[in-house]
Amino acid sequence: MQKDKSPVVTEQIFTKSKEQVWKAITDPIEMRQWFFAEMPDHKAEVGFKTQFNVDAGEREFMHLWKITKVIPFEKLVCQWEYEGYDGIAMVSYELFEETEGCKIRVTASGIDTFSDDVPEFRRESCEGGWRYFINQRLKEYLEE
Repeated sequence: MQKDKSPVVTEQIFTKSKEQVWKAITDPIEMRQWFFAEMPDHKAEVGFKTQFNVDAGEREFMHLWKITKVIPFEKLVCQWEYEGYDGIAMVSYELFEETEGCKIRVTASGIDTFSDDVPEFRRESCEGGWRYFINQRLKEYLEE
């Protein structure tokens, strides 16, 4: 069976400005509140790299991130890998002005390059993960 190569897209509208949403997705102090508490640092600068370990219960995943594109208050693109596993994904965060706030669109592409033998790398896990982080955690963080 051929893997689905289409990107995973998650969108959410917030009653916050683009500047407030941008800060939430780029400031490491804010990101630790809704995304990954383990993240040591983050900078919205092309070439910035960070790594951090996430314990998923049965296994741990060393996340390796590299920022590849930055258009302040509009777009942030990150290369996403896991140490010791094949595959490279790209995740883009795009912000759009809305009548009463801001919309974020998160697009994860390249997830098909990861092995389906690892349950956390399967498409349905990726879809569920982004819904959790964007539609639940980030929304709760920004709207509380």
